[in-house]
Amino acid sequence: MTSSSSSSSSSSFFKPLLQRSGMALALAAVCASASADALPQFTFNPAAAGLAGAAFTGDNILISNYSSVLSGPGGSFTESGYLSFSALQLGGSTFTPAGLNSSYGMYIAFSGSGVTSGGNPAQGITFGALTSLNYTMYGYNGPASFGFSGSTPTETASGEVVLASGSLISGGVVSIPSGDGVHFTPSAAASLTFEVAPGQGGFFQLPAPFFSQAITAFTNTSSQVSPMAGGFLISQGGGSINFTAAVPEPETYLLMLAGLAALTFVARRRSSKS
Repeated sequence: MTSSSSSSSSSSFFKPLLQRSGMALALAAVCASASADALPQFTFNPAAAGLAGAAFTGDNILISNYSSVLSGPGGSFTESGYLSFSALQLGGSTFTPAGLNSSYGMYIAFSGSGVTSGGNPAQGITFGALTSLNYTMYGYNGPASFGFSGSTPTETASGEVVLASGSLISGGVVSIPSGDGVHFTPSAAASLTFEVAPGQGGFFQLPAPFFSQAITAFTNTSSQVSPMAGGFLISQGGGSINFTAAVPEPETYLLMLAGLAALTFVARRRSSKS
């Protein structure tokens, strides 16, 4: 996202992150090496919400990201879109619950805002922090598609049922240039409140009571990002959602993203050399 020069307060906020790349790399390595089966398990029961599916257990939700990110003054940005549930994981193994995205489906509608360190993400690494994020999780019967009408994200689901909602606790963003001066790879991570909708306790079968916090992470390749005047679109970007009872400090996310930026940069350089 191309933006105007950031304010002095933004610069003073993000500069220390660039000076702690060693710590960020160590944190990212720890996150990358953590075993998937360490994630808390949960059980969803679609039938309890009137959806055409049977109960299943997982520990991580895989999602496809369809969103629009628009730049504003001083490095600020706004974003909105849909996160479609594509598959689940349990203990590191990926599976698709019977009927998901054919007999029924689930998605999240969200909108948020934030501020970055400024500059053109296609020409240099940029860091940022989310300042707001609100979302609603829906379930629906039948198939649905996700895409764009111009720069506006769209979905075709009907008869949606509200399953849960929440808002930002803390989070951050980072972008890595692809090297051609035009494309870049944006990533994000955040912790969120998670509130089960009234009457939907049966859907969120286990644990009981259900988790009150969610963790999200997204990494979108340059092929999934379409730069446009004033921002960019993400189509079928990759992400995940899992749940937790403990919330890391806000700086943890920014450091994790800094580490992700460095690791991605190194991987891209190795790929270009090979």
